[in-house]
This record gives sequence, C-alpha cells and structure tokens, in this order.
Amino acid sequence: MGLKPATPAVLGVLLALALLVLSHLPPLPEQSPPWPPALSPPGPQQEVAAPLFGEQTHRKMSSMPSSRLRWHQAPSQSRRQRRGVAGAAPSWLSDDDLQKMRLLASGQVISKTRIPAHGQVLRVGLQAVGNAEGDILPAGPEEDCQDGRCGLIKRPGDLYEVLAFHLDRVLGLNRSLPAVARRFTSHLLPYSYTDGSPRPIVWWAPDLQHLEDANNDQNSCALGWLQYQEMLQPHGPMWVAGDAPCSSIPRGEWSRLALFDFLLQVHDRLDRYCCGFQPDPSEPCVEEMLHEKCRNPAELVLVHILVRRSMPSRLVFIDNAGKPQHPEEKLNFRLLQGIDSFPAAAVSTLRSGRLQSLLLESLHLDQELWDSQGGTKGLRPLLQTIDRRARVLLQYIQEHNLTVFRDSLS
Repeated sequence: MGLKPATPAVLGVLLALALLVLSHLPPLPEQSPPWPPALSPPGPQQEVAAPLFGEQTHRKMSSMPSSRLRWHQAPSQSRRQRRGVAGAAPSWLSDDDLQKMRLLASGQVISKTRIPAHGQVLRVGLQAVGNAEGDILPAGPEEDCQDGRCGLIKRPGDLYEVLAFHLDRVLGLNRSLPAVARRFTSHLLPYSYTDGSPRPIVWWAPDLQHLEDANNDQNSCALGWLQYQEMLQPHGPMWVAGDAPCSSIPRGEWSRLALFDFLLQVHDRLDRYCCGFQPDPSEPCVEEMLHEKCRNPAELVLVHILVRRSMPSRLVFIDNAGKPQHPEEKLNFRLLQGIDSFPAAAVSTLRSGRLQSLLLESLHLDQELWDSQGGTKGLRPLLQTIDRRARVLLQYIQEHNLTVFRDSLS
C-alpha cells in the first residue's frame, strides 16, 4: 500500500516548526576560535618593554638592544629619551654621563692594549654604534684614547665598581668615572673576556695626570700620610713644598674622598697598609708585608691620588671596587681621620633614608648589571650594607660634632 503525499496544509505546519527551531539556536561565531598554543601559526613576536623600576622580567625579547642600557627599551618614550640623552635616566646622571655609558655599553671594540702591572685589565678602543662608513677612524689605540673613546675592561669580580659609580652620582660627588657592566663578544679579545661573564668597563679619562716615576705612576702627586694629615689641619699649610699638583687640591676634595671610601670601605687610597683595622691574613696588605709599616707613620704613603690636567683641583676616584663584604665590626675609621666636615648634599642624601631606593633607581638603568645580580632581590643585600655604613657615618658625624659645607664645585 503506498503512502499518500503530504497535503499543502501539513507541509506548511512542518515549515513553520523548522523556522521556530532555527530561531532558538545560538548564533554562529563571527570568527574561528583561537589556535591552541602548540598549533599557533608562526608570526613575529611582540617586543616586551622592560619595566623601568622593580624586578627585571625574565621574558625573552625578540630583539634585545645591543647596549643593554634601560633607556633604549621603552618604545613609548619620546625620541629624546630613546636616544639616551636624558629623560628616562635619573636627574643625577648628566648628559655627558649618559653619552659615555652608552659608548661603554654598546661601542664596538676596535683595538686593545695591555696595561702593564695590572693583570687582567685591558684598555680597549671603542667605536660608537651608528658611526658613518665615511668616518675616518684614528690610526691606533693611543689616538682613540685621546679622543675619549676608550675604556678599561676589568675582572668580573670588580663589578662593584659599577655600583660605586652610581653611588658617587646619587650622592652628588661626581668624582668617579662612568662605568657599566657588559658581556663581550669581540674576536679581538681573549676567550676569558668573551666567556659570557659580565665585566665592568670603566671610561678611560685621557688626561689623567701621572707621575713620571715608574714605581709611583698611579699618583698625580707623591703624598705621605703625615703630609696628608698636615694638609687637613684647618690652619695648617694648604700646600706641600715642591709638589704643585697636591697644592691645588682643596680640603673639600679630601672630605668627598673620605666619605666615599668609608661607605665602600676602599682602603687602597688612604690606608693601603690596613692600619685602621686588623686585616685577615689573605688581605694584600698582609701578603705584601705592608701592614708591618703601620708602626712607622713616616713610611706610609697615599695611593691612587689622581687629578686630571684639565681640572687639577678635583680628585678623580679610580679603582672603586672596595670591600662589599667587609664586616661591620672592622669598619676602617682611619679613612675619616683628620676630616672635620663633609659635603652637605651627600650628607643630606644619607639622612633622607632614601639611599637604597635612589641607588635601585639608578642601577636599574644598567640592565646588564641588574640582570646579572638578580634585580632588586639580588642587589638589596649590597645596598643594605652601604645603608648601614651610612648610618654609622652619620652617628660618627654627630658624636664628633662635625660640620657640613656647601660649595659651587660640583
């Protein structure tokens, strides 16, 4: 028996039911669902700007800036900031500081020279990135360095010198030479310099004044401890007979040096014999039998007392690695002996309670140092040590009723 064909009325009812069902279905998506992560189609990654403050992100960037200095990394900054001229950098770093830091951090190594009697220290000539092909380069490293385009690469263990540079600028002393941390890849350098370890590179000042005496060439003037103490007397002689370079150094310069060296516990300049504390047997002053000379103050001399020919009245602080792990019970107060006043701006910063935060802000500009030391968490113990020494110094100033001075010499 065959089925009867549906009547028009039945067809109409079925069509109405179908339309009713369709009207209640969810709408189709306007685009396809995202790819699962493992199947995502290839494409250029987005560059992630590193934060200017706080812990450094560990996310890998698609195009890491060669200089590893923080001001190159914020795409939203103005053109002036992206060039590293100013803006993103703290106010205590001058335009000249930033220019030299950028050269040290990203300049191409074009020459190298060994420094006699200085072990693992290399002087390198640097060519700024973006140097036009038509530029004429100097014929050799000596000409390079006369143009201020050289740096000293030091040992990985001397990275503390970079922190010392930022401390100098935060305190407004402005006597240290610019320094950054850097990993080197140049084929001109020995393998030990290109093994991936960050090293400090310090700007080479072309006009440092050196004595002609080969045994004392790390000084601009020969100055003994007793002469130095005599110079510090308020009504004592302001000059040393027959020693012109030292006669041009005012007392305020020694105050800056003493404050700086105490915070870093740098002994090599004012107390290379370790007369102000009981040294460990491993200290160079013991190994070289210098400590024994403390019995005769007339034999003690100052080292690394340097000025520049262009500014003979200003000391230059070099070799600032200091003693980050020097115990508090052995702080060397001999570094402060004879000093009766300190620079007001530096003391004000120490009293502000902001020393650690200011140093973190400054150090964050040097991404290589920041990353290699573990950011805020890794740097905090070093900064706490300096901060505790600062509180000890402030207490010393109060107990000895010392004064502060203001001057126009920055």
